[in-house]
Amino acid sequence: MKQVRKAVIPAAGLGTRVLPATKSIPKEMLPIVDKPAIHYIVEEAVRSGITDILIITNRGKTPIEDYFDHSVELEERLLASGKRELYDELQKLCTMANIQYVRQKETKGLGHAVSCAKSFVGDEPFVVMYGDDVIVGEEPVAKQLIDAYYAYGLPCCGIKEVPREDVVKYSSLKVSPLGGRNYKVTDMIEKPATPEDAFSFFSILGRVLLTPDVFEILERTAPGAGGEIQLTDAMAEFARGAGMTGVDFTGKRYDMGNKLGVLQASIEVGLAHPEIGDGLRAYLKELAQTL
Repeated sequence: MKQVRKAVIPAAGLGTRVLPATKSIPKEMLPIVDKPAIHYIVEEAVRSGITDILIITNRGKTPIEDYFDHSVELEERLLASGKRELYDELQKLCTMANIQYVRQKETKGLGHAVSCAKSFVGDEPFVVMYGDDVIVGEEPVAKQLIDAYYAYGLPCCGIKEVPREDVVKYSSLKVSPLGGRNYKVTDMIEKPATPEDAFSFFSILGRVLLTPDVFEILERTAPGAGGEIQLTDAMAEFARGAGMTGVDFTGKRYDMGNKLGVLQASIEVGLAHPEIGDGLRAYLKELAQTL
């Protein structure tokens, strides 16, 4: 079994649910306190032992590339003004992982975006970390999936139960318990028409670990929900064959393609921030008295 050392971050979506902000700012660059959303995702990958990351972009996403690159003038100015700590933090951004980029020239769905990573992945297993989803917790979710892959030898997906009325917005999985927080996944459907059509209320949220044979499946996957090539449809072939492992992961997920999710992330991460946590908590208590 090969070591998992690569991650793919699809970040080519248009961010229509967060307009008008995303007209000029990629949704992956929306700030959570003092770091953009994609910083948390890359940081999770690094904490999970990932060394090589491919970010799938498209037109208008160059701020993502700039963020993880050197800014020579800014760095020199920080050094000249004695702000060594900030300088070191910016240097760390450029060296935290080997980050590459490829453009998805047409936004044909998540499955199509992942297919753009074929040459990067080669013959190795890899983690797909959805660019919309920031997950904060003590143990990185990517590592939870990697551990399950080593334990069961099957592709994995990060799963959570969603409210009954929300399952039509996500995927639905047919699962059976394996023990602990792990489940065997034997079928799945993307965006069931009604809650009654769902296998269960377990949905894939934000993280999957795949093997390179998924690319052959994606090549023959027809457009599905929304007229797009759905990654779920390709993974269903894994599930209906040898199966997949579903990991009911620990950690709090924030949907950064949703206005409320962006605000929740800023508030909850801000409360734990060493610089502003106390002040934000006092402000929220004062504000709550007026609601």
